[in-house]
Amino acid sequence: MKFLEEMFHKAKPMFTKGGKFERLYPLYEAKESFLFVTDKKTDRGAHIRDSIDLKRMMITVVVAMLPCLLFGMWNVGHQAYSVAADAINAMGGTPEFEQKQAYIADAANIGKCFGFGFLKVLPLLIVVYGVGGICEVIFSVVRKHEINEGFLVTGLLIVLTLPPTIPLWLAGVGTAFGVIIGKEIFGGTGMNILNPALTARAFLFFAYPVTMAGDKVWVSSPGTDALTCATPLGIAGANVNKAAEGVPLDAINYSLSDMFIGYLPGSIGETSTLCCLIGAAVLIISGVGSWRVILGCVTGLMGTAWLMTLHPLGQIDGTVFALGPVVHACIGGFALGAVFMATDPVSAASTNTGKWIYGILIGILCMIIRCINPAYPEGMMLAILLMNVFSPLIDFYVVKASINRRLARA
Repeated sequence: MKFLEEMFHKAKPMFTKGGKFERLYPLYEAKESFLFVTDKKTDRGAHIRDSIDLKRMMITVVVAMLPCLLFGMWNVGHQAYSVAADAINAMGGTPEFEQKQAYIADAANIGKCFGFGFLKVLPLLIVVYGVGGICEVIFSVVRKHEINEGFLVTGLLIVLTLPPTIPLWLAGVGTAFGVIIGKEIFGGTGMNILNPALTARAFLFFAYPVTMAGDKVWVSSPGTDALTCATPLGIAGANVNKAAEGVPLDAINYSLSDMFIGYLPGSIGETSTLCCLIGAAVLIISGVGSWRVILGCVTGLMGTAWLMTLHPLGQIDGTVFALGPVVHACIGGFALGAVFMATDPVSAASTNTGKWIYGILIGILCMIIRCINPAYPEGMMLAILLMNVFSPLIDFYVVKASINRRLARA
């Protein structure tokens, strides 16, 4: 390590002002500050004394997301082999039966499932971090400032919100949109008003709805590109229309434990509520994430979900109205969004009271979109993006109310 430190110090003059590679200083600084503790000191303006800098803060969030990523890789393989076995079961015949048994055995093999998912997710990670990293470097070189560390988190979040069968070029396009339009045009890390990862996800959802929202995007098959496998929210949302038309409803063949642990089809990192809770514990204990926002989201969603069960459609089992508070908290992207996206310190509310209001409104809006909007059964993404826009307004009125109370006392 000492040798590496000396090598960086010797190369530093070539990247500082007047050096041969002056324009590439952001690249040098990013590698140096990532490997070693910075020697910079704040010499003007308001600042905070702390033992953690932005890079260490972002690494903490990445560590918190690792359980979701690792479980997601395994689940991609598990769903692939399980759904392939179900598809063969519908064909019948001895050869097909033997193949089905092989797929069932593969679905129970942890190593094989993880290996299959790893090979599916790794290219996405490479493309997303590659495209996003290039965008960050270009903007840093042009603006002559340090490379923003926020993409360490944004890149992984983008991957976790994508279906495993998304084409790599589409992941690259969405990443470029999220980084440039969602963050860099506002000035980079700390200046954006929308969560960049959700901006990328929203762009892909509305620009390529068939690829992002169709039934066939959720499960990657070992035999074909994809197999049809609707998510529990998709089934429950479709059952609302079927109940109105008086036709038989589709069964949701997943137990509550399956939903909580994550044995479901869905985006790579959203299926396991358990892994999201592990990540929430890391963020809260480290002080990086706000427990007020997370608890506010849970309160808003569960309260609204209970109210939805009082609706006439809430009396019909299988509809999205009748799922109940606990089930709604365990399915879809709610847990991933509440823990890792709603708590984004840049785009979320900053005041303590504002964080409660912000979180509760996200939970309420998520349930309203899930139940009322027949074309979009998942509501967490749109709920967070909408509240990102209103978070400055929430903080404004919270601060104004505090000032008015203090003036009244004075």
